[in-house]
Amino acid sequence: MAAHPILHVDAGHGLAMAIIATSAEPTLLLDNDMVVIAASTSFCRAFEIDPARTTGLRVADLGAGEWDVPQLRSLLKATASGKAKIAAYEMDLVVPGRTTRQLVLNAEKLQFGQAEELLILAMADVTDLRLAERVKDNLLVEKATMLKELQHRVANSLQIIASVLLQSARRVQSDETRDHLRSAHHRVMSVAAVQRQLATTGEDEVRIRAYLTELCESIGASMIRDPALLKLTVEADASVTSSETSVSLGLIVTELVINALKHGFPGDRGGAIKVAYHAQGASWRLSVADDGVGIPDAEGGKPGLGTSIVRALATQLKATVKVVGTAPGTTVLVEHEEHPDAAQDKVAPIPLFV
Repeated sequence: MAAHPILHVDAGHGLAMAIIATSAEPTLLLDNDMVVIAASTSFCRAFEIDPARTTGLRVADLGAGEWDVPQLRSLLKATASGKAKIAAYEMDLVVPGRTTRQLVLNAEKLQFGQAEELLILAMADVTDLRLAERVKDNLLVEKATMLKELQHRVANSLQIIASVLLQSARRVQSDETRDHLRSAHHRVMSVAAVQRQLATTGEDEVRIRAYLTELCESIGASMIRDPALLKLTVEADASVTSSETSVSLGLIVTELVINALKHGFPGDRGGAIKVAYHAQGASWRLSVADDGVGIPDAEGGKPGLGTSIVRALATQLKATVKVVGTAPGTTVLVEHEEHPDAAQDKVAPIPLFV
Protein backbone atom coordinates (compact mmCIF):
# COMPACT_ATOMS: atom_id res chain seq x y z
CA MET A 1 0.00 0.00 0.00
CA ALA A 2 1.29 3.44 -0.78
CA ALA A 3 2.60 5.52 2.12
CA HIS A 4 0.95 8.77 3.11
CA PRO A 5 3.12 11.76 2.19
CA ILE A 6 2.50 14.36 4.87
CA LEU A 7 4.03 17.44 6.33
CA HIS A 8 7.62 18.56 6.71
CA VAL A 9 9.98 16.11 8.39
CA ASP A 10 10.10 17.99 11.70
CA ALA A 11 6.38 18.56 11.76
CA GLY A 12 5.77 14.93 10.86
CA HIS A 13 8.01 13.69 13.63
CA GLY A 14 6.31 15.98 16.09
CA LEU A 15 2.89 14.71 15.08
CA ALA A 16 3.99 11.05 15.31
CA MET A 17 5.51 11.61 18.76
CA ALA A 18 2.31 13.33 19.89
CA ILE A 19 0.27 10.34 18.75
CA ILE A 20 2.51 7.98 20.70
CA ALA A 21 2.43 10.16 23.80
CA THR A 22 -1.35 10.41 23.91
CA SER A 23 -2.31 6.94 22.67
CA ALA A 24 -4.51 5.00 25.07
CA GLU A 25 -3.74 1.84 23.11
CA PRO A 26 -0.29 0.26 23.26
CA THR A 27 1.64 1.81 20.36
CA LEU A 28 5.19 1.85 19.05
CA LEU A 29 6.95 4.18 16.62
CA LEU A 30 9.65 2.35 14.66
CA ASP A 31 12.23 3.19 12.03
CA ASN A 32 12.90 1.06 8.96
CA ASP A 33 15.25 -1.20 10.90
CA MET A 34 12.51 -2.01 13.43
CA VAL A 35 14.22 0.05 16.09
CA VAL A 36 11.90 1.67 18.64
CA ILE A 37 11.87 5.46 18.39
CA ALA A 38 9.12 5.88 20.98
CA ALA A 39 6.77 3.68 22.99
CA SER A 40 3.49 4.80 24.48
CA THR A 41 3.05 4.73 28.22
CA SER A 42 0.14 2.36 27.69
CA PHE A 43 2.50 -0.08 25.91
CA CYS A 44 5.00 -0.15 28.75
CA ARG A 45 2.25 -0.49 31.35
CA ALA A 46 0.33 -3.21 29.50
CA PHE A 47 3.38 -5.40 28.88
CA GLU A 48 5.30 -4.50 32.05
CA ILE A 49 8.31 -3.13 30.21
CA ASP A 50 10.57 -0.48 31.72
CA PRO A 51 10.07 2.73 29.66
CA ALA A 52 13.78 3.42 29.92
CA ARG A 53 14.48 0.13 28.11
CA THR A 54 12.46 0.71 24.98
CA THR A 55 13.88 3.57 22.90
CA GLY A 56 16.79 2.50 20.74
CA LEU A 57 16.07 -1.23 21.02
CA ARG A 58 14.84 -3.43 18.24
CA VAL A 59 11.30 -4.75 18.64
CA ALA A 60 12.68 -8.26 18.93
CA ASP A 61 14.81 -7.19 21.93
CA LEU A 62 11.98 -5.72 23.99
CA GLY A 63 11.14 -7.30 27.33
CA ALA A 64 12.50 -10.81 27.76
CA GLY A 65 12.52 -11.48 24.03
CA GLU A 66 8.82 -12.30 23.75
CA TRP A 67 8.49 -9.87 20.83
CA ASP A 68 11.04 -11.82 18.82
CA VAL A 69 8.36 -13.46 16.68
CA PRO A 70 9.52 -14.39 13.15
CA GLN A 71 6.11 -13.83 11.61
CA LEU A 72 5.83 -10.36 13.18
CA ARG A 73 9.33 -9.50 12.00
CA SER A 74 8.48 -10.50 8.44
CA LEU A 75 5.23 -8.54 8.46
CA LEU A 76 6.92 -5.39 9.76
CA LYS A 77 9.58 -5.62 7.04
CA ALA A 78 6.94 -6.12 4.39
CA THR A 79 5.02 -3.11 5.69
CA ALA A 80 8.16 -0.97 5.73
CA SER A 81 8.91 -1.92 2.13
CA GLY A 82 5.37 -1.10 1.08
CA LYS A 83 4.75 -4.68 -0.13
CA ALA A 84 2.18 -5.48 2.55
CA LYS A 85 0.34 -4.05 5.47
CA ILE A 86 -0.37 -5.44 8.89
CA ALA A 87 -4.11 -5.18 9.32
CA ALA A 88 -5.74 -6.92 12.28
CA TYR A 89 -2.94 -9.50 12.50
CA GLU A 90 -3.58 -11.68 15.52
CA MET A 91 -0.72 -13.23 17.43
CA ASP A 92 -0.05 -14.84 20.80
CA LEU A 93 2.44 -13.06 23.04
CA VAL A 94 4.10 -15.74 25.11
CA VAL A 95 5.94 -14.60 28.22
CA PRO A 96 7.37 -17.31 30.50
CA GLY A 97 5.60 -17.31 33.87
CA ARG A 98 2.73 -15.14 32.64
CA THR A 99 -0.60 -15.74 30.95
CA THR A 100 -0.32 -15.88 27.18
CA ARG A 101 -1.88 -12.76 25.66
CA GLN A 102 -3.82 -12.58 22.42
CA LEU A 103 -3.02 -9.38 20.51
CA VAL A 104 -4.44 -7.79 17.39
CA LEU A 105 -1.80 -5.74 15.57
CA ASN A 106 -2.10 -2.97 13.00
CA ALA A 107 0.86 -1.23 11.37
CA GLU A 108 1.03 1.76 9.08
CA LYS A 109 3.92 3.24 7.14
CA LEU A 110 4.44 6.97 7.60
CA GLN A 111 6.43 9.04 5.15
CA PHE A 112 7.72 12.53 5.89
CA GLY A 113 9.24 14.80 3.29
CA GLN A 114 10.92 12.97 0.43
CA ALA A 115 12.71 10.12 2.14
CA GLU A 116 12.09 9.74 5.87
CA GLU A 117 9.87 6.77 6.62
CA LEU A 118 8.63 5.42 9.93
CA LEU A 119 6.28 2.70 11.08
CA ILE A 120 3.59 3.07 13.64
CA LEU A 121 2.56 -0.21 15.26
CA ALA A 122 -0.62 -0.27 17.35
CA MET A 123 -1.97 -3.27 19.23
CA ALA A 124 -5.06 -4.25 21.13
CA ASP A 125 -5.11 -6.86 23.87
CA VAL A 126 -8.08 -9.13 23.11
CA THR A 127 -7.20 -11.83 25.65
CA ASP A 128 -10.30 -11.22 27.77
CA LEU A 129 -12.50 -10.91 24.67
CA ARG A 130 -11.26 -14.22 23.25
CA LEU A 131 -11.73 -15.87 26.64
CA ALA A 132 -15.30 -14.55 26.81
CA GLU A 133 -15.93 -15.87 23.29
CA ARG A 134 -14.63 -19.31 24.23
CA VAL A 135 -16.78 -19.34 27.37
CA LYS A 136 -19.79 -18.31 25.30
CA ASP A 137 -19.06 -21.01 22.68
CA ASN A 138 -18.69 -23.63 25.40
CA LEU A 139 -21.98 -22.56 26.96
CA LEU A 140 -23.71 -22.80 23.59
CA VAL A 141 -22.31 -26.30 23.06
CA GLU A 142 -23.36 -27.30 26.57
CA LYS A 143 -26.83 -25.84 26.02
CA ALA A 144 -27.20 -27.68 22.71
CA THR A 145 -26.11 -30.94 24.35
CA MET A 146 -28.60 -30.50 27.19
CA LEU A 147 -31.38 -29.61 24.75
CA LYS A 148 -30.61 -32.69 22.67
CA GLU A 149 -30.70 -34.89 25.77
CA LEU A 150 -33.99 -33.30 26.83
CA GLN A 151 -35.49 -33.97 23.40
CA HIS A 152 -34.38 -37.58 23.61
CA ARG A 153 -36.04 -37.94 26.99
CA VAL A 154 -39.24 -36.25 25.82
CA ALA A 155 -39.36 -38.54 22.78
CA ASN A 156 -38.83 -41.60 24.99
CA SER A 157 -41.52 -40.44 27.42
CA LEU A 158 -43.97 -39.91 24.59
CA GLN A 159 -43.09 -43.34 23.23
CA ILE A 160 -43.95 -44.86 26.61
CA ILE A 161 -47.28 -43.00 26.73
CA ALA A 162 -48.08 -44.14 23.20
CA SER A 163 -47.27 -47.74 24.13
CA VAL A 164 -49.58 -47.56 27.15
CA LEU A 165 -52.38 -46.22 24.97
CA LEU A 166 -51.86 -49.00 22.43
CA GLN A 167 -51.86 -51.70 25.12
CA SER A 168 -55.03 -50.21 26.57
CA ALA A 169 -56.64 -50.25 23.12
CA ARG A 170 -55.92 -53.99 22.82
CA ARG A 171 -57.59 -54.77 26.13
CA VAL A 172 -60.85 -52.83 25.87
CA GLN A 173 -63.97 -54.49 24.53
CA SER A 174 -65.64 -51.44 23.02
CA ASP A 175 -64.76 -50.81 19.37
CA GLU A 176 -65.41 -47.09 19.78
CA THR A 177 -63.12 -46.85 22.80
CA ARG A 178 -60.50 -48.91 20.99
CA ASP A 179 -60.60 -46.48 18.03
CA HIS A 180 -60.26 -43.49 20.32
CA LEU A 181 -57.26 -45.01 22.09
CA ARG A 182 -55.55 -45.92 18.81
CA SER A 183 -56.13 -42.42 17.47
CA ALA A 184 -54.64 -40.99 20.66
CA HIS A 185 -51.70 -43.38 20.22
CA HIS A 186 -51.02 -42.06 16.70
CA ARG A 187 -51.31 -38.43 17.82
CA VAL A 188 -48.75 -38.99 20.56
CA MET A 189 -46.48 -40.82 18.11
CA SER A 190 -46.63 -37.90 15.67
CA VAL A 191 -45.30 -35.55 18.36
CA ALA A 192 -42.69 -38.12 19.45
CA ALA A 193 -41.46 -38.31 15.85
CA VAL A 194 -40.83 -34.54 15.87
CA GLN A 195 -38.83 -34.85 19.08
CA ARG A 196 -36.72 -37.63 17.58
CA GLN A 197 -36.00 -35.48 14.53
CA LEU A 198 -35.00 -32.54 16.74
CA ALA A 199 -32.76 -34.77 18.83
CA THR A 200 -31.13 -36.14 15.67
CA THR A 201 -30.34 -32.78 14.08
CA GLY A 202 -29.65 -30.86 17.29
CA GLU A 203 -31.43 -27.88 15.77
CA ASP A 204 -34.82 -26.27 16.28
CA GLU A 205 -35.77 -27.18 12.74
CA VAL A 206 -37.30 -30.33 11.34
CA ARG A 207 -36.64 -31.82 7.93
CA ILE A 208 -40.12 -32.43 6.67
CA ARG A 209 -39.34 -35.33 4.32
CA ALA A 210 -37.66 -37.41 7.01
CA TYR A 211 -40.29 -36.51 9.59
CA LEU A 212 -43.34 -37.33 7.46
CA THR A 213 -41.71 -40.53 6.22
CA GLU A 214 -41.06 -41.74 9.78
CA LEU A 215 -44.55 -40.70 10.85
CA CYS A 216 -46.30 -42.49 7.98
CA GLU A 217 -44.18 -45.61 8.44
CA SER A 218 -45.33 -45.69 12.06
CA ILE A 219 -49.01 -45.26 11.13
CA GLY A 220 -48.77 -47.79 8.33
CA ALA A 221 -47.08 -50.38 10.54
CA SER A 222 -49.92 -50.30 13.06
CA MET A 223 -52.94 -49.77 10.79
CA ILE A 224 -52.27 -51.41 7.42
CA ARG A 225 -52.81 -55.15 7.61
CA ASP A 226 -51.46 -55.97 4.16
CA PRO A 227 -48.77 -53.54 2.89
CA ALA A 228 -48.82 -55.32 -0.47
CA LEU A 229 -52.48 -54.38 -0.86
CA LEU A 230 -52.51 -50.85 0.50
CA LYS A 231 -49.59 -48.45 0.00
CA LEU A 232 -48.86 -45.37 2.08
CA THR A 233 -46.18 -43.17 0.52
CA VAL A 234 -44.64 -39.75 1.15
CA GLU A 235 -43.43 -37.23 -1.39
CA ALA A 236 -41.81 -34.13 0.05
CA ASP A 237 -39.16 -31.62 -0.94
CA ALA A 238 -36.12 -30.74 1.15
CA SER A 239 -37.98 -28.15 3.22
CA VAL A 240 -37.32 -27.56 6.89
CA THR A 241 -39.77 -26.02 9.32
CA SER A 242 -39.82 -25.00 12.95
CA SER A 243 -40.59 -27.63 15.55
CA GLU A 244 -43.88 -25.88 16.36
CA THR A 245 -45.07 -25.95 12.75
CA SER A 246 -43.88 -29.53 12.33
CA VAL A 247 -45.95 -30.72 15.27
CA SER A 248 -49.07 -29.16 13.72
CA LEU A 249 -48.31 -30.60 10.27
CA GLY A 250 -47.66 -34.02 11.78
CA LEU A 251 -50.96 -34.03 13.65
CA ILE A 252 -52.84 -32.95 10.51
CA VAL A 253 -51.21 -35.73 8.49
CA THR A 254 -52.00 -38.22 11.26
CA GLU A 255 -55.69 -37.30 11.28
CA LEU A 256 -56.02 -37.27 7.49
CA VAL A 257 -54.20 -40.57 6.96
CA ILE A 258 -56.23 -42.27 9.70
CA ASN A 259 -59.36 -40.83 8.10
CA ALA A 260 -58.40 -42.26 4.71
CA LEU A 261 -57.55 -45.67 6.18
CA LYS A 262 -60.79 -45.85 8.14
CA HIS A 263 -63.20 -44.71 5.47
CA GLY A 264 -61.50 -45.02 2.09
CA PHE A 265 -60.74 -48.72 1.96
CA PRO A 266 -63.53 -50.84 3.43
CA GLY A 267 -63.12 -54.60 3.58
CA ASP A 268 -60.16 -55.90 1.61
CA ARG A 269 -60.13 -53.05 -0.88
CA GLY A 270 -56.60 -52.14 -1.91
CA GLY A 271 -55.20 -48.86 -3.11
CA ALA A 272 -52.81 -46.10 -2.24
CA ILE A 273 -52.53 -43.09 0.00
CA LYS A 274 -50.03 -40.41 -0.86
CA VAL A 275 -48.87 -37.65 1.48
CA ALA A 276 -47.18 -34.75 -0.30
CA TYR A 277 -45.55 -31.57 0.98
CA HIS A 278 -43.96 -28.79 -1.05
CA ALA A 279 -42.89 -25.29 -0.07
CA GLN A 280 -41.89 -22.19 -1.97
CA GLY A 281 -40.64 -19.33 0.13
CA ALA A 282 -43.01 -18.86 3.04
CA SER A 283 -45.85 -20.61 1.24
CA TRP A 284 -46.41 -24.34 1.46
CA ARG A 285 -48.88 -26.99 0.40
CA LEU A 286 -49.70 -30.26 2.14
CA SER A 287 -51.93 -32.85 0.54
CA VAL A 288 -53.21 -36.28 1.50
CA ALA A 289 -54.69 -38.11 -1.47
CA ASP A 290 -56.20 -41.59 -1.70
CA ASP A 291 -57.88 -43.64 -4.41
CA GLY A 292 -60.43 -45.18 -2.08
CA VAL A 293 -64.20 -45.13 -2.23
CA GLY A 294 -64.43 -41.39 -1.75
CA ILE A 295 -66.24 -39.23 0.76
CA PRO A 296 -69.46 -40.65 2.19
CA ASP A 297 -72.62 -38.57 1.99
CA ALA A 298 -71.60 -35.40 3.78
CA GLU A 299 -75.13 -34.59 4.80
CA GLY A 300 -75.40 -37.76 6.89
CA GLY A 301 -71.95 -37.67 8.41
CA LYS A 302 -71.05 -36.13 11.72
CA PRO A 303 -67.66 -34.44 12.02
CA GLY A 304 -65.64 -35.91 14.86
CA LEU A 305 -62.66 -35.01 17.00
CA GLY A 306 -60.22 -35.47 14.12
CA THR A 307 -62.06 -32.92 12.01
CA SER A 308 -61.96 -30.42 14.86
CA ILE A 309 -58.24 -31.03 15.31
CA VAL A 310 -57.47 -30.51 11.62
CA ARG A 311 -59.58 -27.36 11.49
CA ALA A 312 -58.00 -25.89 14.63
CA LEU A 313 -54.45 -26.68 13.49
CA ALA A 314 -55.06 -25.24 10.02
CA THR A 315 -56.37 -22.05 11.58
CA GLN A 316 -53.32 -21.92 13.83
CA LEU A 317 -51.06 -22.28 10.79
CA LYS A 318 -53.10 -19.65 8.89
CA ALA A 319 -53.81 -22.24 6.22
CA THR A 320 -56.81 -23.09 4.10
CA VAL A 321 -58.30 -26.57 3.86
CA LYS A 322 -60.00 -27.94 0.76
CA VAL A 323 -61.47 -31.38 0.19
CA VAL A 324 -61.65 -32.54 -3.40
CA GLY A 325 -63.43 -35.65 -4.66
CA THR A 326 -61.13 -37.21 -7.24
CA ALA A 327 -63.27 -40.16 -8.40
CA PRO A 328 -61.94 -42.47 -7.26
CA GLY A 329 -60.78 -41.27 -3.94
CA THR A 330 -60.38 -38.04 -2.05
CA THR A 331 -57.72 -35.39 -1.84
CA VAL A 332 -57.40 -33.01 1.09
CA LEU A 333 -55.33 -29.89 0.47
CA VAL A 334 -53.94 -27.77 3.28
CA GLU A 335 -52.30 -24.64 1.93
CA HIS A 336 -50.53 -21.73 3.54
CA GLU A 337 -50.04 -18.59 1.53
CA GLU A 338 -47.33 -16.03 2.12
CA HIS A 339 -49.92 -13.42 3.14
CA PRO A 340 -51.44 -15.02 6.24
CA ASP A 341 -54.33 -12.57 6.72
CA ALA A 342 -55.74 -13.37 3.31
CA ALA A 343 -55.30 -17.12 3.81
CA GLN A 344 -56.93 -17.16 7.23
CA ASP A 345 -60.17 -15.72 5.83
CA LYS A 346 -60.45 -18.63 3.43
CA VAL A 347 -60.53 -21.44 6.01
CA ALA A 348 -63.64 -23.45 5.27
CA PRO A 349 -65.53 -26.23 7.08
CA ILE A 350 -63.98 -29.65 6.50
CA PRO A 351 -66.36 -32.47 5.52
CA LEU A 352 -64.27 -35.25 7.05
CA PHE A 353 -65.41 -37.99 9.39
CA VAL A 354 -62.39 -38.63 11.53
